[in-house]
Amino acid sequence: MSLPIATPKGVVRRWIAAFNAADPDALAALYHDDATNHQVALHPVKGRDAIHAMFVKEFAGTQMECVPVNLFEDGEWAILEWKDPQDRLGCGFFHVIDGRIALQRGYWDSATFAAPQRRAPVKKTAAKPKPKA
Repeated sequence: MSLPIATPKGVVRRWIAAFNAADPDALAALYHDDATNHQVALHPVKGRDAIHAMFVKEFAGTQMECVPVNLFEDGEWAILEWKDPQDRLGCGFFHVIDGRIALQRGYWDSATFAAPQRRAPVKKTAAKPKPKA
């Protein structure tokens, strides 16, 4: 599949749409043949075919949604700050060369994804002093 030259932000916007559609074919098409996807909590995945297989496996295991919070661009780089519907946060760095992703590095807290649900912290109230008799 041939893709037109696109800005890094444009490529990441297409990546978000394909991710939220759970479309591993569309996602894989956004990467160079020899691209690396390194989610730092996991081992790097190298090559478009391996990245495709990673997305197939991930989408088969769970529903995921990427809600963009901020999207920045600097030269060949796009930086995506995201959350999911449970308000878990992360960010991704995308090195885009000639309209395709050459390197993606993602940062997120794997412990929050392992937990069944994220709960709001419980507020503790100060103990009331006992009245003097």
